[in-house]
Amino acid sequence: MIKRLKSAEKIHIIGPVGSGKTTLARKLANQLEIPTYELDNIVWERRVGRSDRRREVEERDALFSDIVKRNKWIIEGVHRWVGDGLREADFIILLDVPYKVRLAQILSRYNKQKQRLEEANYVPSMKMLQAMFKWNDDYEIRERDLILAMLEPFKEKVCTINCLEEIGV
Repeated sequence: MIKRLKSAEKIHIIGPVGSGKTTLARKLANQLEIPTYELDNIVWERRVGRSDRRREVEERDALFSDIVKRNKWIIEGVHRWVGDGLREADFIILLDVPYKVRLAQILSRYNKQKQRLEEANYVPSMKMLQAMFKWNDDYEIRERDLILAMLEPFKEKVCTINCLEEIGV
């Protein structure tokens, strides 16, 4: 798997909140010298000193399409509107990390962000922490099956990982 991964130029990482998508994307980007893109930053226009703005669907899709057309990329996120990215990917990594591990990682990230030891694309607040717990529950209850169904047509290039240590990067 590592050999296949290292020869890939288009990698899509998908998984629930707290699964390690951003961490893995950054590690792979550094090792493979491939640019990485967070889907959340495609959905949201980040505005310093002001609230983020949710992009219109057309704007979001145009940004995403521009990325997918590039020769090399690592895309990470859990959104279900990414069909072109899945089709164009050389390799898809599904981070299917256990529920309790994700809970611990969500709390750890929140604490690091509150202490300014880790950057965030959003304001780390109790409201955001509660939203992440809800998204984690939603993934467990309904989203996981939808994601698995979405990935089914691409199963020959999907690698499911239960912990980041499995991937050895």
